[in-house]
Amino acid sequence: MSYILATILVALATISGVNMQSSMQMALAQGLPLSSPACGQVVHGNVTLTANLVCTGDGLIVGGDNTTINLNGYSITGPGDNSSKVGIAIPHSNSVVIQGSGAIRNFQAAVLITGSENTNIHRVTFEGNKIAVFMTGSIGSTVEQNFIGPNTIGVASHSSIGAQIHANMMTSNDLAGVTLVNTDKSQVDANSIGGSRNGIFLDAQSTKNTILYNNVLKNDVDINNADGLPLNINGNELIKNNCFVSQPSGGCNPQ
Repeated sequence: MSYILATILVALATISGVNMQSSMQMALAQGLPLSSPACGQVVHGNVTLTANLVCTGDGLIVGGDNTTINLNGYSITGPGDNSSKVGIAIPHSNSVVIQGSGAIRNFQAAVLITGSENTNIHRVTFEGNKIAVFMTGSIGSTVEQNFIGPNTIGVASHSSIGAQIHANMMTSNDLAGVTLVNTDKSQVDANSIGGSRNGIFLDAQSTKNTILYNNVLKNDVDINNADGLPLNINGNELIKNNCFVSQPSGGCNPQ
C-alpha cells in the first residue's frame, strides 16, 4: 500500500506541475484580477462566486498572495478525476483562503497547493476527485472543517512541512483519508475518517508528525505508519486516537 500511495502522489505531482505551469502562463497573459471568475482564469484579491462553474479544463488559478476565494454556496465542477485538471490551483502564492460553503468535484486534484505557504481551506465539500486536497512542496497549509468524500484520496501531503489537518469529516475515500509522503512536523487531529483502505497513512520518510484525537473507524487499516514501521524510527506520535486497527499495533485507544 505504501508503494501504491507514493507512486500516485509522485505521478500527480509531476503531471499537475506541468499542466499548472502552462495554465498559469495562459491566465497571467489575460491581465487584471477578475471580480467574476470564469473557468481557467487567474484570480487574486477577494473573489466571490456568483454562479456554478462547469469547466472542461482547469477551474481557477490563484495569481498572487493574500487571495480569498469564497465559493458562496456554489460549486466548481470539472471534466473528471482522470482528466489531469485542477479545480483551484495555488502556485507559489502565500496566505490564500478558500472558504465555503460550496463544493469542488470531478477533478484530478480539487485543490492543488504548490510551493505556497499558509493556505487555509475550510467548510468546503469535496467529492468525485482523484485527490481532494493535494499539497506539494508547501509549508503551513491548514485543511479544516471540510466534508471530504467520496474521492480516491482525501488529503495528501507530498514533500511538505507543517500541515494542519483538523476537524474534517472524511468518508469513503478509497485509498486513504489522509496520506503523508515525505512530510514533516504536521498535525492530524480531531478528524472523523471512515470507509478507506487506510484511514491515515504515513510513509517511512514522513517524520515528527502528530496524529491525535481522531475517530478513525471502519477502515481496512485505521492508522498506518509505513506498513508497521516502529514509531521511534521516524518519530511520529499517535496520541489518543479512537480506532481499532493500527500498524504497528498499539496505536489505537478504542472507546
